[in-house]
Amino acid sequence: MAPLLILRDIHLTFGGHPLLSGADLSVSEGERLCLVGRNGSGKSTLLKIAAGLVQADSGDRDLKRGISIRYLPQEPDLTGFATTLAYVEAGLGPHDDPYRARYLLEQLGLTGAENPAHLSGGETRRAALARTLAPEPDVLLLDEPTNHLDLPLIEWLETTLKESRSAQVLISHDRRFLTNLSRTTIWLDRGQTRRLDQGFGAFEAWRDEVLEQEELAGHKIDRKIAREEDWVRYGVSGRRKRNQKRLADLQTLKRNRREERRSLGSVAMPETTTEMSAKLVVEAKGIAKSYGDRAIVTDFSLRVMRGDRIGIVGPNGAGKTTLLNLLNGSLAPDQGTVRQGANLETVTLDQSRDSLDPMTTLQDALTGGHGDHVSVNGASRHVVGYMRDFLFEPNQARVRVSVLSGGERGRLMLARALAKPSNVLVLDEPTNDLDLETLELLQETLADYPGTVLLVSHDRDFLDRVVDRLIAYDGPGKWTVYAGGYSDMIAQRGHGVEARTVEKAAPVKEAKESSKEPSRAPTKGKLSFKEAHALKTLPARIKALEAEIAMLKTKLAEPDLFARDPKKFAATASALEAAEASLSAAEDEWLAVEMRREELEG
Repeated sequence: MAPLLILRDIHLTFGGHPLLSGADLSVSEGERLCLVGRNGSGKSTLLKIAAGLVQADSGDRDLKRGISIRYLPQEPDLTGFATTLAYVEAGLGPHDDPYRARYLLEQLGLTGAENPAHLSGGETRRAALARTLAPEPDVLLLDEPTNHLDLPLIEWLETTLKESRSAQVLISHDRRFLTNLSRTTIWLDRGQTRRLDQGFGAFEAWRDEVLEQEELAGHKIDRKIAREEDWVRYGVSGRRKRNQKRLADLQTLKRNRREERRSLGSVAMPETTTEMSAKLVVEAKGIAKSYGDRAIVTDFSLRVMRGDRIGIVGPNGAGKTTLLNLLNGSLAPDQGTVRQGANLETVTLDQSRDSLDPMTTLQDALTGGHGDHVSVNGASRHVVGYMRDFLFEPNQARVRVSVLSGGERGRLMLARALAKPSNVLVLDEPTNDLDLETLELLQETLADYPGTVLLVSHDRDFLDRVVDRLIAYDGPGKWTVYAGGYSDMIAQRGHGVEARTVEKAAPVKEAKESSKEPSRAPTKGKLSFKEAHALKTLPARIKALEAEIAMLKTKLAEPDLFARDPKKFAATASALEAAEASLSAAEDEWLAVEMRREELEG
């Protein structure tokens, strides 16, 4: 199949340093690629070159005639638009469906009436997603599309992209998102790209194998020049091997949790030392918390024992941080009691990076401005050695915090928090802006940590790898404890985190009321906008799915397909199953809406 978009031998120097040195990218019809690499490796820049927004120093960019491209930047700019609806509609072409702009805004929790000047980071990201997806282009270039999204929206976006016929290039730090969507992986490393014709699920093992082969063959960067960079790259492989036993131990612990029926208090524990917390870390009994008429927590009880790893999940606004603060004692409940164990030394890492002085240097942020040594759990270490543990290079010691990337600031916050003596870690969204290597480092650190961990996260893969119990939002004020990680929770209750039900304001009237209809708020006597849109678009979707199913069945009917290519046979069978499920869902939805229409028309 002829590629829609090709980048060949792309070179770009940024700030006097080569960023891209021979990078390639090829995107064919219907492909779903993920672009991976360390923070600062040039992923976003390569995507901008693909979008035609940045000019390379040299190399070729070929775009097939008549192909449409839409690009989602990390930092969207809504300046100059009166409403989010106006912003999204401005991205539509003359032949695009104007109803799709409203539909996507509604799906993403926006009305279209919002003033862009007053949007939060998450609302800005959602408006930009609607603008990017609305035209249904031939090629989608998405840079960190899950940033600021909660779990229900991340899973909605996954479903939407799976159903899309657009070719896709994805950059994301969400490993589960990449695993679920990608079919091809492009690794950007030291300015060049390598292609793996498998999804992200196969990437980490392949990357480690490539690095080990390089190391054995002696194909390394000059050790005198890039010793620390090599340590960061090649150290990942060794850490991953050590982590295999830890991951196996975690799985065993999860199984034990599910099978455990005796009282937690009867479990034999080592004798407490002065550095350890008591066996019982937190005991919450019948706690409740409300703000005005809104219940955040109602009648919730939990015992947290020494060494537990407990995650909290829920949609944005459900009260995850409030529940975390109730458990760590920083917020008092309206009802019930929270008893803290003895000898607790708690270190908290919140979502905000505001506690970092932008004018201080990285070294001073770690040492408190006192010399070149940092106290780590009571032991003195040279700051450069400790920086290296968190993937910083020695020459960054004097760099000001203001010039660090979001991921680097996240790493710095982690380094500061983990240096303090503690036996309880409270982490609120610790994975925000972290690249894959830093996520692995954090997992390793938490696996080695002898104390108790309470964390809030939207990262499903991280939760599966780290926690042994999960507290999940189950409706207004209701929280339920599940054994295991996020996947275990789905296995136990049959679904992931669902969106929080809230009262929504009526959608805005369009800006030019004199020439357009008023906004389509649902009324008792007619279909809602979403229903009308479904009634209009579902027949074409059903027809397309029927054609896709017929094509897949023809492929599976090839007599020698399984013998010739078992992987292709399995992938085709899986695609057929998914298409048939989508067809069934689309037919059910059309029938329900059609019956609703007939009912309204009497």
